[in-house]
This record gives sequence, structure tokens and C-alpha cells, in this order.
Amino acid sequence: MDNMYELAKQILDETDGKICKSCLGRKLSKTIEGNNNIERADKVCNELNINLDDVDCVICNNIFDKINDELYKKIDDKINHLGIEFETFLVGSKIPKDIQERDDALSEKFNLTVETIKKEINRLIGLGIWEIYDKEAGFENQDIVFNINLTGDVKVKIQINPLYIEGKYNKFQRGIPQTKWPCTKCKGRGCEVCNFTGKQYPNSVEELISEHVLTLTKGREAKFHGAGREDIDVLMLGSGRPFVLEIKEPIIRNIDLPKIEEDVNKINEGKTAYHNLHLCKRSRKAEIKQSSPDAYKIYNAIVECDENFDESKLDELLKLDEIHQQTPLRVMRRRADKTRIKHVLDLSYEIIDDKHFSLTIKTEGGLYIKELISGDEGRSKPNVSEILGVGTICQQLDVMEVSEK
Repeated sequence: MDNMYELAKQILDETDGKICKSCLGRKLSKTIEGNNNIERADKVCNELNINLDDVDCVICNNIFDKINDELYKKIDDKINHLGIEFETFLVGSKIPKDIQERDDALSEKFNLTVETIKKEINRLIGLGIWEIYDKEAGFENQDIVFNINLTGDVKVKIQINPLYIEGKYNKFQRGIPQTKWPCTKCKGRGCEVCNFTGKQYPNSVEELISEHVLTLTKGREAKFHGAGREDIDVLMLGSGRPFVLEIKEPIIRNIDLPKIEEDVNKINEGKTAYHNLHLCKRSRKAEIKQSSPDAYKIYNAIVECDENFDESKLDELLKLDEIHQQTPLRVMRRRADKTRIKHVLDLSYEIIDDKHFSLTIKTEGGLYIKELISGDEGRSKPNVSEILGVGTICQQLDVMEVSEK
């Protein structure tokens, strides 16, 4: 007998010949050539003159018989019931623990590093889905995941993965928060104070786009991820602030983003605008929040002094560089109390009158401009107030640019 069949004979002896073609072929995948496990097992059957067609497999309990037309009908029924669109997919399965243990034990006994039974099941089901729907398996990123439970009666569940839309936004109206802000009185439950909306403010940058996209995608929920955020009373001008809009469980994925951009901007004219909408990967959520050493922001601030300022001291502001900022009092409830070191990269000023001037400031991301101006009771050093020797506040603040680095 050819040596290549020695392993097959040993496995047959170990299982008393009660092993199905899928399990036998899987164990021989490194020793016998073939396009699939069934073909490898057929070669063994021909060589040894045996029949494994109707054997009761002691390894898998004939679990591969469940990968049949009935399974694919359940998959199709689930797809049609949900009405989902998808281009990429992945298959996951659940099988009885004892089957997995027997399969692993057989591989261990013969020191085999071959595909596990679960991987073969997932692969075979995936091939069937590919043949029926002409959709691609996505191992790194996928639109949906088919979860097949084979522990008893076959059950099919479909996990719909989020849709991620990247873009930039402008905010042209003060008083609009970046994200939905629950009512501080009722914590979002709805009360007389918020007119039973559950919201502190009627609109947000998030909602003014997400409500439209949710309707089109039939998604369950939206989550907005911004590259930082501006205060509610601050405008976001220039080329805009990067963001990723995450749509959870979208039924419809094939959407016309240029048309959505046009429609949303028309609806929200004078409030917000959204630009360069495009699909992106999940990893972009974290990437846009990470500040690189080269990241910067440019602000325009109107400074109001509580008495006339000495114009000759304004040039001292041009020397501002390293700023030590303890967490501002106004955000202490939601931020850890620590000192952050940030830098002013560039600064210019323009006098408005005896008590007002404007500042254009280029800074590292994360520097609090309002506190740089007021001093925040000494928590921000150095600051505009102490340099000028008068009390100062930021009367108005606009973000002019957020770098893409």
C-alpha cells in the first residue's frame, strides 16, 4: 500500500471505520491531494475498497448532513424577512462541545495541524452562500454575519454590522451641541421642562444628519464620533471638523451619499453643513479621535476686558508658547482633574475698541481657549488676563480650522 494512505488506515482503525468522508478528508488535507475533503476521502475509499457513504460518524455525528437545502432555505427566509442588503458576509457556527472535543482529540493523537471541524463547517456554508447570492466573504470587514446554530434543530440568526460614514461638518448657528444632549431635569425620560422631548436642546449636529440617514437606511440607532468637539456657543467654520457617523443595524446599505449630502445641507441651511460624505472602515472611529503631534486647531476669539487694557501689553501675547492647564472648572464633572501641557503655535491680534480685541490663535489640539483667556482662577498659566493685568473673558469663539493630521 502507498505510504500516503498509511495515515488514512490508522485513522480508520482508530474510529473502527465509523468516520464520514468530511472528517476523514479533513484529517488527510496535508497528506492526500484533492480539491476538497470529500475528494480526498473518495481516493481512500477507492484505494482501500471501502464505502463510507452511509456511515454513522463517531466524530461529528453526521453534522455535515445539516448543511443542506433546508439550511439554505432558512437563510434565505431570514434575509427576505429582514429585507437586508449586503455585499460581504462572514459565517459563524455553534456546534455541540463533544463534537469539537472529539475532533480535536483525533488531531492531537496523530499530531495533525489541519482545519478544525468548525472552520470547515463555516467554510462550506460560506461557499453555499457565495454560490446562491454571488456575495463575497469578508474576513476583515463584513456587512453581515450569519450565525448558524447546529446544536439541535438548525437555527439561523443574522448579525447586521454597522455602516460607517465619514465626513466633515460646519456649524453656523450658536446654541447647537455636537451630540444629543439629554434633559438635565429628567435625564432623557421626558418632562415638562423639556416639553417631553427628553432633550436639553431641540437639535444637535448629530441629529440633523443622523435622523435623515436613519430613515434611508432603516437603521436602529446612530452614534456620532467627532474629532473633538466645540462648545455649544462656538461656531465650527472653515473646512469643517472630521466625524464618523455610525449607523447600527442598517437594513439598507446601498445609499446615495452625494444626494444625502445635498438634501441634508438644504434642509439645515444656516444651521449646519456636511461635506465629503463617504463610507469608511470601523477603524476610522478611533483614528479621527487620536491627535498626532502635528495636529492643530485655529480659533478666532473676541476678548472682552472688564476695564480699558494697555495696548502696549498686547505684544506680550505674541510670546505665548507653553501653557499649563489644569482641568477647567466648567468641565470638572466629566473630566479627570489633571494638568495638561499644550502649546500656542501662532497668535495674532486686532484691536476693536478700548475693552475689546480679537485673537487668532493656532494651538495644539486640546488647549482650552476660554481658559487661556480668562485664566480660570489661576488654573491656566500663563493666560491673557494676567499678561494684560485686567480681567478678561472670551465673549465669542469660533473654530476656523481643524487639521486633518
